[in-house]
Amino acid sequence: MAKYNEAFKLLVVQRYTEGQEGYRRLVKQYGLDHATVRRWVKSYEHHGLSGLQKNFSRYSAEFKLSVLQRMRQEYLSARQAIALFNIRGRVGVVREWERQYHEGAFQALEPKPRGCPTKMPTAEPPKPPLPVTEKSSLKQLLQENEYLRAEVAYLKKLRALRQAKEQAAQQKRG
Repeated sequence: MAKYNEAFKLLVVQRYTEGQEGYRRLVKQYGLDHATVRRWVKSYEHHGLSGLQKNFSRYSAEFKLSVLQRMRQEYLSARQAIALFNIRGRVGVVREWERQYHEGAFQALEPKPRGCPTKMPTAEPPKPPLPVTEKSSLKQLLQENEYLRAEVAYLKKLRALRQAKEQAAQQKRG
């Protein structure tokens, strides 16, 4: 997205308001979007030079709700609301507010925190082991011992099979 300075915006708006050129001619001459030129003109009409200045602001949920209520009461389009309230950005900003409001009411309009979380979430401490009685611990140890013996026997059998295959392969070659 191209960024334009205030002087350039003012030049385009003045050429339009003085009647020198229309939207179409300005759009062609400067390679701008039709909606962009219209937004600059409307913003200048409502707020003067301050309507063309860059404004990096975050809007509160109350402000967003008041914009949406005024749009509904006065049957304003999103484009008209942006010009009237001097909202920076495109028409999609107000439409996004409408969508959020319909999905989650007032709470959905709350500004979201930007950037990375301030600190990492803390990991839960490990749970202490359950108290073990002598009988259950002996039973667990016996089960674990049996499992390990079976695993060792399996691995020995696997090793013997591999060696047998290798010996068979050597006898075939030799």
